[in-house]
Amino acid sequence: MCSGRVDLTHIFRAFSKGADGVFVIGCHLGECNYITHGNYHALSTVLIAGKMLEHIGLNPERLRIEFISAGEGIRFAETMNDIEKNVKAMGPLGVAEGIANDTLAAGLEAATRLIPSIRLVERERLRLSPDLKTREDVEAFFNSDEVNRIFEDLIGDKLTISEIMSLLRQQPLSTGEIAQRLGLTPSAVSRHMNTSSKHGLVRYDVEQKRYALA
Repeated sequence: MCSGRVDLTHIFRAFSKGADGVFVIGCHLGECNYITHGNYHALSTVLIAGKMLEHIGLNPERLRIEFISAGEGIRFAETMNDIEKNVKAMGPLGVAEGIANDTLAAGLEAATRLIPSIRLVERERLRLSPDLKTREDVEAFFNSDEVNRIFEDLIGDKLTISEIMSLLRQQPLSTGEIAQRLGLTPSAVSRHMNTSSKHGLVRYDVEQKRYALA
């Protein structure tokens, strides 16, 4: 399968099913057999997914992409051994990061639910320029201040709200409980709750002093 077929859904499905690490292999950049240059798309997908993982509190190094040709058997074996060693050193998904199982599940569910919106942002705002030829060029683009701003403005807040909605599907929670689970300040949670309440997504139970899905 061409690495260009790798989608955010595949990556987050793997993590949701308990994978401690995900590895994507593609042909060398500039050597794609198809006019679509799918390996550039795969690199973009992995870099966006890494930002999403970091946003929900997971180590982005759990996701890795390498470009290896069919004739590089020794390099492939060495890379696989290195990946296995690194993933084992990181430990089970969420444990090293100190994330409780229910919070981990909520974060991965939130990321998965947001994928259609993220695809739209990628297509309209994060499309790679033909001038970006090397891996270093692409990584520099995705680490730029402009892309970080786009991510926070168009993806970050939505991802946080999606995380909160996923937590509230499990049980009603107070502002403090949400803040503690997601590592947010109470004021940030209140801001998201006010926005969600105005859109009819949540309601506040005065007796329990907790938010629940509307």
